[in-house]
Amino acid sequence: MRVLYFAAVRRSIGVGEELLDLPENIKTAGDLLAWLRNKDELHEAGLSGRVCIAVNQEHVDENMRLDGVEEVAFFPPVTGG
Repeated sequence: MRVLYFAAVRRSIGVGEELLDLPENIKTAGDLLAWLRNKDELHEAGLSGRVCIAVNQEHVDENMRLDGVEEVAFFPPVTGG
């Protein structure tokens, strides 16, 4: 799976993209987020707090199933003015 990181998440983790083979127990976007937070200190710091998730370029919540998903992106909440 292609995992993308944007803005402050990217700066904290130190990479903008990873290709990952996920464990079979990762079923939802929330499962992936929890797994990544436990991957190492950089991922924990970059993904701490509130993070937005996009699956195949569509905003989703943590309950989104990842069956057949090719791309997941994580980014900080954004606001408009």
